[in-house]
Amino acid sequence: MTAFARAQIPGEQGDVVCELRSVNHRYLEITVRLPEVHGTLEGRVRERLAASLARGKVDCQVMWRRASAEAGLVVDGRLAGEVARAAEALRAAYPALAPLAVADILRWPGVVAQRPAPALDGPVIEACERALADLVEQRRREGARLAQGLGEKLDLVDAGAAVLRGLVAEGLGAVRARLRARVAALGPVLDDARLEQEVVLLAQRGDVEEEVERLAAHVALARTSLREGGPVGRRLDFLMQELNREANTVASKSLSARVSSAAVDLKVVIEQMREQVQNIE
Repeated sequence: MTAFARAQIPGEQGDVVCELRSVNHRYLEITVRLPEVHGTLEGRVRERLAASLARGKVDCQVMWRRASAEAGLVVDGRLAGEVARAAEALRAAYPALAPLAVADILRWPGVVAQRPAPALDGPVIEACERALADLVEQRRREGARLAQGLGEKLDLVDAGAAVLRGLVAEGLGAVRARLRARVAALGPVLDDARLEQEVVLLAQRGDVEEEVERLAAHVALARTSLREGGPVGRRLDFLMQELNREANTVASKSLSARVSSAAVDLKVVIEQMREQVQNIE
């Protein structure tokens, strides 16, 4: 599920900022990027994210912005002086040497160092917690909208199943009429007993009552999952596969154009739901 959250924790030594991005993904995939000095916190941050999220590709980036009044670099004056004096001594001995520039002294190993970062474990974890709470709430709201849309499409599947039931009930008479017309066109008329046997055989091959009942059962399970809440994306994904399987079976067993058309309509709605379910945690 797509979402973006950002939290900033101000402090005397600088601000800690956590940004969380979440996009649709079939499984949970977490990427954590921390300042090098706080790399030891990656395990704690990853564990906290995994405890609250069940699905999605989640990118977590934590940044530390040093206070502007505090310099980020430290110059070792003693070492710089020693380098400068050594350079002057060499020039005194060898006048042809060019004088040492300030930039050359600063590039000398150890002259300039990064000021050590303060211990910010608490602010880092707090920023991640705040951003995570916002992210979870955004995903919850999106999930509620998706659940409403799925509920409306489940109603369409129920309506389609009801249409199929009616067509199945009418189908036997239509099969009998078609078969009687074909036999009459061929010449000799079959006796009614033999005709009824053929009708029964065709009706058995085209009977989709069992598939229609399973459609209704899967729809009921999907509705129950949506009502219960929690991470239901994978369960719904499975139910969408089962609904599609039953719709395919109905289409393959169809004995009339009307049943085929109703099965195709069902498959269209089920495919729309399957795409939506990919976005549900």
